[in-house]
Amino acid sequence: MAGSKEIIHKIKEKVGLSSSDTGRGKSKMSKHIIHGYHMVEGKSHHTMEDYVFAQFKQIDDNELGLFAIFDGHLSHEIPDYLRSHLFNNILNEPNFWTEPASAIRRAYRITDTTILDKAADLGKGGSTAVTAILINGEKLVVANVGDSRAVIYKNGVAKQLSIDHDADRERKIIEDRGGFVSNFPGDVPRVDGQLAVARAFGDKSLKVHLSSEPDVVVEHIDDNTEFLILASDGVWKVLSNQEAADCIKNIKDARSAAKHLNEQALAKGSTDDISCIVVRFQ
Repeated sequence: MAGSKEIIHKIKEKVGLSSSDTGRGKSKMSKHIIHGYHMVEGKSHHTMEDYVFAQFKQIDDNELGLFAIFDGHLSHEIPDYLRSHLFNNILNEPNFWTEPASAIRRAYRITDTTILDKAADLGKGGSTAVTAILINGEKLVVANVGDSRAVIYKNGVAKQLSIDHDADRERKIIEDRGGFVSNFPGDVPRVDGQLAVARAFGDKSLKVHLSSEPDVVVEHIDDNTEFLILASDGVWKVLSNQEAADCIKNIKDARSAAKHLNEQALAKGSTDDISCIVVRFQ
């Protein structure tokens, strides 16, 4: 009997990390904080390359909300690896509780080094990442590499917390490393003519010209903070930050809000894989 309970527990753990297309959860510490996510496979001719992590985790007397979107390119193995390992690596950093931004930067570097070392198993390609860690419902630490975004909605205004690391923005850094940024007519700028983002996990063949160093920002949650959106670029290619926030501001159920935002992106013509997490604070 104990064995079957253990199996059920493991299955539940696995489902928590699932790439199923929708899910929800709520904080035990702050009953009014809820999250929901929704995913839609794009119209391209490859399997879904977006992976989502959304979970509340109790650690001693603390509660962490762990939220992330990993958007793979030429790879589903690397975003899947990130979903399984990145938060563990962050939380294993000894200074996480005292210096979370520093711990996150180091964990991103360590994780990318491991991915590059495992390239024979994980294959080519890479992944962007946006991670958000909510500490005891009060402090939000957001980090990202690439073009998946974190947007917070407060007092009716949508504010982007992440940085879009597009190739043109980081042209000088890429050129200083010996790379180039292409500007072909009708196409976005690309690192070495290949990749539209200047920071990512993996991409071993381009790594000499790429960075996996995240931008990190700390945001304090107050009574005016309504919700947080994390979404892959399938949303942001067709909706501005304010448009995305405005279209879900009156939807109190977080999972319904995430689903509605994805539907709006589809209606606007997005053809990419789309993943969205909404965390409501009130």
